[in-house]
Amino acid sequence: MTLAPSIALNTGANRRLGRRASFWVAAAVAAIALWTSGAPTVTYPLYAAEWHLTQTVTTMIFAVYPVVLVAVLIIAGDLSDHIGRRAAMLLGLAASLVGTLLFAVAPEVGWLFAGRAFMGIGVGLSISPATAAMVEFSAPGQARRSSSVTTAATALGLVLATVVGGGLIQYAPFPTHLNFWVLSAVITVVFGAAWFLPRRVALERADRWRPRAPHIPRGLRMVFAVSALAVTAAYASGALMLSLGAEIGRDLVGSDNALVTGLALSLSAATIGLVALLARGLPARTDIVWGGIATTVAMGLLLLAADERSLLIFLVAAAVTGTGYSLLFLGGLTLISAKAPAHHRAGTLSAVYLVGYLLQGVVAISLGTIATAYGLGRALEVGAPLMAVLGLAALVLALVLAAFFKSAPRPSAGLDRRLDLVLVRAKSGRVAASRGELTRNEVADRDPATGLWPSDNAGVVVHLRIR
Repeated sequence: MTLAPSIALNTGANRRLGRRASFWVAAAVAAIALWTSGAPTVTYPLYAAEWHLTQTVTTMIFAVYPVVLVAVLIIAGDLSDHIGRRAAMLLGLAASLVGTLLFAVAPEVGWLFAGRAFMGIGVGLSISPATAAMVEFSAPGQARRSSSVTTAATALGLVLATVVGGGLIQYAPFPTHLNFWVLSAVITVVFGAAWFLPRRVALERADRWRPRAPHIPRGLRMVFAVSALAVTAAYASGALMLSLGAEIGRDLVGSDNALVTGLALSLSAATIGLVALLARGLPARTDIVWGGIATTVAMGLLLLAADERSLLIFLVAAAVTGTGYSLLFLGGLTLISAKAPAHHRAGTLSAVYLVGYLLQGVVAISLGTIATAYGLGRALEVGAPLMAVLGLAALVLALVLAAFFKSAPRPSAGLDRRLDLVLVRAKSGRVAASRGELTRNEVADRDPATGLWPSDNAGVVVHLRIR
């Protein structure tokens, strides 16, 4: 038995986007988050050469972002559950814009640290609301698609960061600045679109927000552990490629063309998006298992590429890394999105992102320190096996969770119908419900793990009459 969300309808004079347009605007916000995250990647070697920075300093510039982002997720992870998805995304986009403008005008390295801090604030405020909004703006019966589109959108953001950045650095003037002016313009456009999102959506809580530590409901903790480990393994492998990928391509593989290096890194991101779309029908457990396998293989190929100084093997390693990232991230996101309580969805997603970004920052700083002290090759020799272990750990835990659900007794087994309640709220009595239709209410539509019907993409479709 499930209780469907209440439906709130905005009947004000201000024009707001419909469900489909809102879904794609939220996807654009997710893409912007990863574009912002990856925008400095291909400029790190230029900063190092221009300002004589060590690899420790360049990786610390990278790591400021996840460290600040983690702090934001701890303090304000559930902010959008209280003030609304739209408001939180607008705050996040504004902070990201400040960060990219600081990079665009940066005269020395201190500005980069400040810019990365604002980028961390921006992404921390916008990524969870965007992810939650995509679930809530999905058409009835298609909520699972939101995880695939989220993964593809974030991959598109990384592709734009590396390809646009690499092209502008290699062939346009102002190589350390123009990239960020372009991104600033795009963020401004997306901010304008997000302004017209609905002010509130179903199941956003109306109580006052206050800072609080992330909280995971007791019955969700095992699922959370699997999801967080899968996302963490994906982010850790991404940190290896984003923080050191450009320097691996230049110093170990021998590519000195910024566009070629950017294309190599974007191949990983493009693979993330393609695999996410192809794998959207797979169960979350299957995604995580194959993601762990792909990540292990990718790390072996990356070590081989450095040893053989082969650009071809480096490209293959980038593609396989993208495959592993996509499957791990998609599986983890699908798993937690399906199980998280709708009124606490952003807070739960923020906790998953928190674990992933925290380890991403640790990995980036640690590998940068090792690279400075012992060389880039040694950092790769330490980092690649660690990424493989994380991928395999996610694989094992996913199989354990599946076995647990299979053997656990399910009180819901005797249920033969679902119960839904729809509340229609409107001002001035101009809206009335004319009829309702059940969707996905058959026994076969139950969640195989819990035996319950899903509450986010099934229930009652209500037809409203507006006078």
